[in-house]
Formats: sequence, C-alpha cells, structure tokens
Amino acid sequence: MKKIGFLSFGHWGSHPAYSTRSASDTLLQSIDLAVAAEELGVDGAYFRVHHFAQQLASPFPLLAAIGAKTSKIEIGTGVIDMRYENPLYMVEDAGAADIISGGRLQLGISRGSPEQVIDGWRYFGYEPDEGDTDADMGRKKGLEFLEKLNGIGFAEPNPYPMFPNPPGLLRLEPHSESLRDRIWWGAASNATAVWAAENGMHLQSSTLKYDESGKPFHVQQAEQIRLYREAWKQAGHSHKPRVSVSRSIFALVNDLDRYYFGQEANKSDQIGVIETDKRTIFGRSYAAEPDQLIKELAEDEAIQEADTLLLTIPNTLGVEYNVHVLSSFLTHVAPALGWR
Repeated sequence: MKKIGFLSFGHWGSHPAYSTRSASDTLLQSIDLAVAAEELGVDGAYFRVHHFAQQLASPFPLLAAIGAKTSKIEIGTGVIDMRYENPLYMVEDAGAADIISGGRLQLGISRGSPEQVIDGWRYFGYEPDEGDTDADMGRKKGLEFLEKLNGIGFAEPNPYPMFPNPPGLLRLEPHSESLRDRIWWGAASNATAVWAAENGMHLQSSTLKYDESGKPFHVQQAEQIRLYREAWKQAGHSHKPRVSVSRSIFALVNDLDRYYFGQEANKSDQIGVIETDKRTIFGRSYAAEPDQLIKELAEDEAIQEADTLLLTIPNTLGVEYNVHVLSSFLTHVAPALGWR
C-alpha cells in the first residue's frame, strides 16, 4: 500500500477560467477539498507556502481549520520556507494545529527556494549570520525548530509570574508530544537528503532536483531516496523514515480531461537553472488514458521507492474538478499498481 495525497499550490487570480478569484476562494475551497478528499479515501492534504504571491502563505490557520473539519486525513505542508520563520512562534502554531487535528500534522519544511521578491526574508526582519548564506540561515532555523519541538524546558521562569509556573525551565506551549517525529525536509540535492536523514526528518522530494548525474529525473530521485534511507539506517533513529515524491498525474477519462491536460501527454524531463547557477532537472508530467498511465507510472523508479505519492492538483479549476482528478486516479490507476 502506498499513501496517496494531494499537493495544492493555492493559486488565485482574476483569470476568467479560475474558480479561485480571491484569497477567500482559495482558503475556503482548500478546506472543502480536504473534506471531500477524506471522504474519497485520500490519505493526505498538503499545501505549498509562498510569500509575496497570490498563493497560500500562512499555513497554520488553514491546517487548523481542516483539522477541525476532518478526522482521518493527514494534513501537511510542502514546504514551509524556514528563512521567513520565527522557529519559536512556529512551534506554538504547529503545536496548536496538531492538537486541533488530533495529531495528524505532517509538516514539510525547507531552507527555501527562489521567491517572488529579492531576499524576501529581509522584509520579515531576518538576516543571515556573518559568513552565512540565506540557505544556511534556513537550515539553522530548521534545526532550532526541531530542538524546541522536543518540549524540553529552556526559558528561565519569572520569580514573580502572573500565573504559577511548573518547576524548572519553561518550554513552549501548547506542546504536541509526537510532532517532532512528523517533520519532513524538502531536499533538492543528495547531500541535503542525507543531512535530513541524519537529523531525523522524513524526506520530501519534489518534481525538481539538482542535476547531479545527467540521468533521467526519476532515476536521480530514486538514487536520492536510497541514499537517504541508508543514512537514516546509519543514524539509528527509533522511528521509521517516510519518503514522499510529488507528481503531476492526470488520468484522461473524459473530454474535459483531454481538453485541460491532453497536451501534457508524452512530455519529457526538462533542464533549467535556478538561483542563477544551479543546473536543475524538472520531472515530467503524466497525462494519458488509464492503461497507458499505469504503464508509465510503473516505470517511474522514484515513485516505486517512495511510500507516499503527492498529486499536484490544479486548484484554480475548483473543488468539483479536483475531486474528479483524485477520484479518477484512485479508481482507474492506483488499484492496478497495487496501491489500493
């Protein structure tokens, strides 16, 4: 069995074809889609986080709202850019959202990717330490977040507090006991995947990674996953590692599917550059009739290696159509691959 979830980038805009014309549309439809996905048997509802864009940005109110209206589905992010975060405040937000959901949060975090504005994290009041890059800053904040999630007291209590304190140093509240073991790291390189394993985080691998060998995307990603699992084994963590990969996958079962995504059929990997100098490989999209789609997905080595598959959805097309996309995959594709 493979866990199957959806990943929404949460776009909105004034485009005439969009069902999400405003932030309100996107937020409320995200809740409705998560509820409907749970009813379908989808395992996870994940959301991308971007700043300075007409996309989802502050995940915890949304995650808490979904947690309050659902009971089984995993709720997560893919990913939170740690360069923009106050790790301590994030511990409080994450703890509250996890408690509301009954312990279903699966938080994906990362050192960040190219954003809408130059050094956007500076507007949030953050600067790397002297000699560090912004990526270093993101990783340091990620480690601080993990440390504070452990719930060990670190703050000296006021001897004359407004309310009585428990004995000893104080921790952040509310504390969620098991959330530390449900943190994922979004890795674009093999080395960062190994680092994530060493630090006891699950692995999120997206539809792009640094091109480190010239091999097809899915082969490089599968190699990354194997390196991650070996590093996890060597680290000797007590909990089991999990790995997710993201894919754009569309089963073409009606004319509307073919109209929207028929042009994606037979597309291949693409090579690009991010951060001005890093050669990157972008994985292909999958769109085909179910029988052909099953054959193509069976040959994707990274999907086979991962325990969790996140389907990137076109959230701007509305809840009803995205329910159809998820239902078509669960009905016509997943069973034939042994995932349902």
